[in-house]
Amino acid sequence: MATNPLIRDDDAKPTLEELEARIGKDVLPQHRAILMRALEQTSSQSFNELLASMPNVGEDSDFAPCRG
Repeated sequence: MATNPLIRDDDAKPTLEELEARIGKDVLPQHRAILMRALEQTSSQSFNELLASMPNVGEDSDFAPCRG
């Protein structure tokens, strides 16, 4: 099933439309190729390695659920 990506970024959309006008063709195939490359990349890190690589950004209490 093919879907067309929806661009909602107010800055990107006019730039993409200008690019299409300048080169005279649809840039959607390029968007799809970029997206597919990103989706095909797999991480060689295990889940534990990924967690260990995250920066320490606070105390556990900073992330405690609010009970109100």
